[in-house]
Amino acid sequence: MAYQHDIRGAIGAHSIDEEQLGEVLAEAAPALDKLRQWHQDGTLPLLRLPAKRDDLPMLQALADEFRRRFDHVVLLGTGGSSLGGQTLASLADLGFGPRQGCPRLWFMDNIDPATFAALFASLDLARTGFLVVSKSGGTAETLTQFAICLDAVRKTLGTSDVGDRFLLVTEPKDNPLRTLGKRCGMRILDHDPGIGGRFSVLSNVGMLPALIAGLDGARIREGAASVLDPTLAAREAKDSVPALGAALTIALGRHRGVTQTVLLPYVDRLAHFGLWFRQLWAESLGKDGKGTTPIRAMGTVDQHSQLQLYLAGPPDKMFSVVMLDVAGTGEVVPPDLADQPALAYLAGRRMGDLLDAEQRATAETLVRNGRPTRIFRLARLDETVMGALLMHFMLETIVAAHLLGVNAFDQPAVEEGKILARRYLGDMKR
Repeated sequence: MAYQHDIRGAIGAHSIDEEQLGEVLAEAAPALDKLRQWHQDGTLPLLRLPAKRDDLPMLQALADEFRRRFDHVVLLGTGGSSLGGQTLASLADLGFGPRQGCPRLWFMDNIDPATFAALFASLDLARTGFLVVSKSGGTAETLTQFAICLDAVRKTLGTSDVGDRFLLVTEPKDNPLRTLGKRCGMRILDHDPGIGGRFSVLSNVGMLPALIAGLDGARIREGAASVLDPTLAAREAKDSVPALGAALTIALGRHRGVTQTVLLPYVDRLAHFGLWFRQLWAESLGKDGKGTTPIRAMGTVDQHSQLQLYLAGPPDKMFSVVMLDVAGTGEVVPPDLADQPALAYLAGRRMGDLLDAEQRATAETLVRNGRPTRIFRLARLDETVMGALLMHFMLETIVAAHLLGVNAFDQPAVEEGKILARRYLGDMKR
């Protein structure tokens, strides 16, 4: 597989035992049967995406056009419409600029007026394209972003030069986004109605930003298949790594009172992955008083801001430490700049040596202090590995939802806030 999944640090005297884990794993078996049925009959289109290739040439052609025409591409959307694309694009751009021949991607997932004012002041709109994503086509934040960006473009460039600068992704039905896009002569891609936003990263929602950023979409899906296929073929739940992870989480909740799950990658390119996971886990499982709270942390940053709590605070957290094989990489600390006795341990060492030592030390310290900890070990981080990690956590979430007895694919609680926001806007008019 593209990663190693080590759960030994979550099993033992200060955690759960093999018997407790085995009991929950037995309960996970029907979830695998359901996944196999969904895959076979197409009920869950997400499961068909890892093997899908016929959509990539069209998406690649659109990405090539955007790379050729634009220096900047602004992606409008929020939640699952944005986080998957950000996660993939971070493989190509850590914030210091895009790959050669690719435009800079700007993910605008909030509606802060000051941020949009700064955006318009910084970009040449004549060299800027827009990708607008809303599954329902009625997301108030995205529609507001879209209207304001569209108005800025037509004021700058004129109404005749608008339509082909915007590409929309929304469900194939009448909705406000599709209606406005058609009126302006914009191209519209269909968002599969059977794929929820937080599960859409392997669809055109995530693939198009990835291709614009210069990534290989086929390899992303190949990585996802490397996790999905063994799970579909698993004879027992213990033979599926995502099912094992889900059972571990639920068992820790039952027997250890674990109510929070901390994802702690030691790789800057996985910073957005942590935010993507946070939405996936929270919105899929937080129902009927159930679920665990996802926490996105980053090593080594949070060694200096959160580790004290993790080690000496309430023992209510499970830790997933993501380690990359970085030993021997990076620049060397020159011996003449580390000639003090207090710095001798750094002399001649590479930056990756320190990062490797710290990620291993953190995981070991958590285990020694009785904090249930599993480790994801990566030999490398590329499109294939990222696709594998994305699929792992989507499957783990689906199986965990089965074990909790909740629907992984709805989010009824968030509707109340949307209704109130519309009411407040109406009150402003009056």
